[in-house]
Amino acid sequence: MLAKLSLQQKFRKGPLPIYGKIRFPDNPPFPYFFLSMSAKILDGNALARSLRADYKSRAALLSAQGVKPGLAVVLVGENPASQVYVRNKVNACLEAGFHSEKILYPADVAPRVVFERIAALNADPAIHGILVQLPLPPQFDSGAVLEAIAPEKDVDGFHAENVGALVQGQPRFIPCTPYGIMKFLESAGVDPDGKEAVVIGRSNIVGKPMALLLTAANATVTVCHSRTPDLAAHTRRADILVAAIGKARFVTADMVKPGATVIDVGMNRLPDGKLCGDVDFDAVREIAGAITPVPGGVGPMTITMLLANTLEAAERAAEQ
Repeated sequence: MLAKLSLQQKFRKGPLPIYGKIRFPDNPPFPYFFLSMSAKILDGNALARSLRADYKSRAALLSAQGVKPGLAVVLVGENPASQVYVRNKVNACLEAGFHSEKILYPADVAPRVVFERIAALNADPAIHGILVQLPLPPQFDSGAVLEAIAPEKDVDGFHAENVGALVQGQPRFIPCTPYGIMKFLESAGVDPDGKEAVVIGRSNIVGKPMALLLTAANATVTVCHSRTPDLAAHTRRADILVAAIGKARFVTADMVKPGATVIDVGMNRLPDGKLCGDVDFDAVREIAGAITPVPGGVGPMTITMLLANTLEAAERAAEQ
């Protein structure tokens, strides 16, 4: 017959216990006997395919009424990563039956030229969404460029008017990456209501809107950043952990609460050319309850929610 373990034995001191390739220190923040789990992999490609099929059907219905969803993507310069992102966005639009325009400018273009084109796109009834790919060359004021886009066509959700609407809980457009993350949680059956959520990163693109969405879903939210002392003390409380810090494999297994849902927003290239996220995937998957991979996780969902925002803009236009 197995003897009962005392709390002292469950949290025993002594040599570092080893679970697979993960080593945990003495006095852990959680009992070792919870560690025999392997996370559910949240497949962004599969979820994106399902959602895009729905958006394609809605776009076809809208087109039959004479309104074809249209997205214009503006790219300034020849940043290789930006070129890839723009190509993927345009291809996704075409596959979904949207009208798409790719507008290219050399890196030394005068800002006036780009502002004039944005104004023309604002007035074009065939265009329902406008996206200016960041980063922009140094002669541009990125904030001014984003503010030049008509709020009703700002499908990235970065215009100050749309940010304010999100803060008030009445969003016109939700920034695409946080929007995709909320869809991930919904598809995985993870209800933020009453849960502890920690967001690592406070960017306007991911961290801040992510915190707002989780708060609106009744999670208790902590936003951590580069000046947060004892970061791991916060992350170990998280039922939902969103990593958007931009550092390869920054989140390690000893920073994660057993059974947590871990969303990895990072996209980092290693010296050998391979891609990885902000989370040490192989180690953390042995602790978490669910986790997104990199690649194949948040990335496909970000583009998918761009389609969602563009479609919603077209549907609003059709109702007017």
